[in-house]
Amino acid sequence: MAPHHAEPTALAPRPFSLGAPVSPRYLLSCALSLLGNSVAGVILPLILLATTGDPLAAGALALICAAPQMIIGLVGGALIDRFNRRNVSIISDLMSAASVALLPVVDMIWGLSFGWFVVLGLVGAIGDIPGMTARDALLPAVCERDGKSLQKFMGLAQSLDSLTVIVGPALAAFLMTTIGDASALWFTAAMSLAAALVTLTLPRAIGRTGAQDAETAPATTSRGVVRDALSSLKSGVVVLFKRDALLRASMLLTFGIVMVMGSFQGLVLPVHFTDAGTPELLGYVLSAMSAGMLVSSLAYSALAHKLRRRTWFALSLFGMALGLLTMGLLPTFPVMVGGAALLGLSAGPASALLGFFVFDRIPAENRGAALGTQNSLMLVAAPVAVFATSVVVETAGLAVAGVGLIVCWGAVTAWALTTPNLHHMGDLERRATPAAPTVPGAPAVPGAPATPVPAPSAIPMPDRCCD
Repeated sequence: MAPHHAEPTALAPRPFSLGAPVSPRYLLSCALSLLGNSVAGVILPLILLATTGDPLAAGALALICAAPQMIIGLVGGALIDRFNRRNVSIISDLMSAASVALLPVVDMIWGLSFGWFVVLGLVGAIGDIPGMTARDALLPAVCERDGKSLQKFMGLAQSLDSLTVIVGPALAAFLMTTIGDASALWFTAAMSLAAALVTLTLPRAIGRTGAQDAETAPATTSRGVVRDALSSLKSGVVVLFKRDALLRASMLLTFGIVMVMGSFQGLVLPVHFTDAGTPELLGYVLSAMSAGMLVSSLAYSALAHKLRRRTWFALSLFGMALGLLTMGLLPTFPVMVGGAALLGLSAGPASALLGFFVFDRIPAENRGAALGTQNSLMLVAAPVAVFATSVVVETAGLAVAGVGLIVCWGAVTAWALTTPNLHHMGDLERRATPAAPTVPGAPAVPGAPATPVPAPSAIPMPDRCCD
């Protein structure tokens, strides 16, 4: 098993032109971008269903966008290891804002159609996917610049993300009720634009990759991007699936969660509430899930040392299975909200552990390639699952699709609880790790019995299916 890799050493804050720490603005930028995505993640599937009236069209759109999204993700992973990551994040948010803003414009002038969703979805992917990877890759540099503990900062980022994801779906429901579906997308575009402007205030130095910056090496950064993308994919696959058995099992479990929850959130629930004539209720269900996630994440951060990681993991998976069973049966709205809250309340420990393993076990020098590969593969896994679910909905009905997802979740849970690679979850390594001298402000030794912290994102679920 691969050894743990130390976090960046905490350094004293360094002054820069604006005379303030960079971490608050980094968190604000992340929150603005996530809030926009959270709103769009509720509205876009409903707009597509209202436009086409066909659940299969939603699945087909996701599948059509899958291959280009993966290519863009791989190229983006290569780019963030060559170009300034701060700049990539800014450009990505601007492109995302433009792609979303064009949807209501097209709706006013020509009217939205399936073709427009494909075109604008691909434009949005060019911005969203590299930007997501670049933002993740910036996090350790932000911590180092401000002298923050990576583990503590991840916990803060998790809490802020959870709050944002609670507000987003509820805000989407309010906007849909007051100004209409397509017009509500102006809010998403504004949030992406605001995120880009906030990121612009961050010092350029935090985005440097350790190699040559784009501005200082125009000759090398203008060629070989495809070759670097393939090299990034190979390196990322090796890091994620070959070197470390625990990391490999974590990735496989994450893909299972993404595929089931992506299908449920991106297709089954939107179709269910659209057929019921209450599409705005979808936002409240997702907010209940996110509220539960926030509570469980905070509780796990405070109580993680009380139980072994394996115990937390098993309890989390059992609770999530019960929550999804409740929701998958498509009950009445109050019961659906209760199931969503239970799912969120149970998900915190598993989400925290999966995210912790990613940052703890991926070497810093491979982080860009590994995160780019992970994001690209997830962006293919979710659309494939959504398309398969749409075929089931079209041929057998929504109730059968809901039960099918329950069965798939049960299979994922059974595998996660029985695979040897997730049996100890680093508990033995954690007990065997010798105590290290404590440096004020420095992060804990990875694997030591310090309190594990939540991942920077909650249950891995796609915010947008192909916007």
